[in-house]
Amino acid sequence: MATPNPERKTVFATPWFQVLEAPSGGKHPNYSINSPDFVCIIAVTENHELLLVRQFRHAVGTFTLELPAGHVEKDETPVQAARKELLEETGYVADTFELIADLSPSPARFTNRMWCYFAANARRAPEAELEAGMSCVLHTQGLPALLREPDFYSMGNWAAIMAAVAQGKLQL
Repeated sequence: MATPNPERKTVFATPWFQVLEAPSGGKHPNYSINSPDFVCIIAVTENHELLLVRQFRHAVGTFTLELPAGHVEKDETPVQAARKELLEETGYVADTFELIADLSPSPARFTNRMWCYFAANARRAPEAELEAGMSCVLHTQGLPALLREPDFYSMGNWAAIMAAVAQGKLQL
C-alpha cells in the first residue's frame, strides 16, 4: 500500500483496503482508497496459448475471464508476487517475467499500482494445485476474439494486453 499523506485520515478500514479522507479545499473532502499494489501476468505457453483464469467475482455477481493477477504481499517484490500468482491461479510456471507496465488503476481514487508482467514459454508445473474457485483457461483464438469476449472486461486486463501489444509481445 502507498504511504498515506499525513493530511489524510482513515475513515473506514478492512484487511484489504482503507478509505482515506483528506481536505480538498472545496465544499466536500476528497476520498481515496489505499490498497496493496497488485500484479497482472500475461503468460503465453510454448504453444502460443494465452493463460487466463475464470473465477467468480462477488462485486459483479458473476464469473469473469481475466489474466492471472493478485496482490503484492508486504514481504514480496512485484516479480515474486507475479511468479506466485501465476502458479496459484493457473498451475503454470515460467523462467522469465518481464515488466512491461507499471500503471495506476485510477490516480483520482486509488493509491496503489498495477505491475504488468509478460511471461513467455509458460509450462505446466508438476503436481500444481489451483486456488479454490479458480479455473485455468488456455486461450487459442487470438486477441481479437478475446477482446470481443463478454466475460473479459476488466479495464486493467485490457490495459495490460495493450501494453503487451505496444511492446511487440502480443499481436492483434
